[in-house]
Amino acid sequence: MRILVINPGSTSTKLAVFDGKRVLFERTVRSDPPAEPELDMRVRRSLVADWLREVGVTSLDAVVARGGILRPLPPGVYEVGSAMVEELIKGLHGWHASNLGAPLAQEFGRLFGCPAYVVDPVSVDEMIPEARLSGLKEVPRRSLFHALNIRAIIRDVCGELGRSPDDFNAVVAHLGGGTSVVAVRGGRVIDVNNANEEGPFSMERAGGVPAVGLLKWVFARGFDLESAVRRLVGGGGMMDYLGTRSLEEVESRMLKGDEKARLAWEALAYQVCKEIGAMTAALGGRPDAIILTGGMARSTRLTSRIRERIGFLGEVLVRPGEQEMRALADGAIEVLTGKTKPMRYPPPEGRTQS
Repeated sequence: MRILVINPGSTSTKLAVFDGKRVLFERTVRSDPPAEPELDMRVRRSLVADWLREVGVTSLDAVVARGGILRPLPPGVYEVGSAMVEELIKGLHGWHASNLGAPLAQEFGRLFGCPAYVVDPVSVDEMIPEARLSGLKEVPRRSLFHALNIRAIIRDVCGELGRSPDDFNAVVAHLGGGTSVVAVRGGRVIDVNNANEEGPFSMERAGGVPAVGLLKWVFARGFDLESAVRRLVGGGGMMDYLGTRSLEEVESRMLKGDEKARLAWEALAYQVCKEIGAMTAALGGRPDAIILTGGMARSTRLTSRIRERIGFLGEVLVRPGEQEMRALADGAIEVLTGKTKPMRYPPPEGRTQS
């Protein structure tokens, strides 16, 4: 089973070809993609095609990609179809570089004559009803989080502990360019902080900014919607405080005596800990584990600081990096081997939310 995996991110495109569970070829291309989605699509399409020619891939059994911002969905593997691609390209539910994953998978699936899938898109939604109310009925809370990696990490940890996800309760924090902290009850993600709008600030996202202060800021500067969102999601957090998206640089500056860097770093850790506490309350009891994952979890200094603050809530497990490429390939394998059936998009009425 030869599977092409495509994972477009805001500043990179991760590519891999798997032979079953074995990686044959892989590459991460870092870039500053164009802002226009159509041009970005053309650039990434050429990038993938050039790389496949370079490594000599002439046949595939499936193409699988990271899912973008879609309608609220149950978790699982989805066939890529015209309705999905149209909604993602138009950004009907929001825009992120991952929206290009399914369109790219569709194109290369057609080229190689094989099926195309996405797995656990960011809009996976298992939230409990009381978690959806925000305080304004016109503005419900949305389930948008690092679903692919978080669900993969839950499966991994349950395997390590000899536990079934069905009776596993945890708080998982994906620490990256955006930070998702989620409450997991019985293997279901019952509450999340939408990393674009809520929760801790991160390297480039502002997180949960005080509402009235935010409104005053927007009106005082005459921002239109697009400009304000671009500042909050991409120009917020450490980027706003210190002018960098690099945690390594922040920690280097801090160790050299930069007090601004030290304060911003401490505040980042502090806000992550507050959100972990909130999600522990959402569980209604002590979690079986608190799991730290994502790119920033590679910093032992940061994870140690977080553990110092919240270790009293439960055992803290660190699983640095992300397992998205493997999780995507595993999803395709489950379908190709007949262990699961892919779902169609959009799902039948009544299955858009759990």
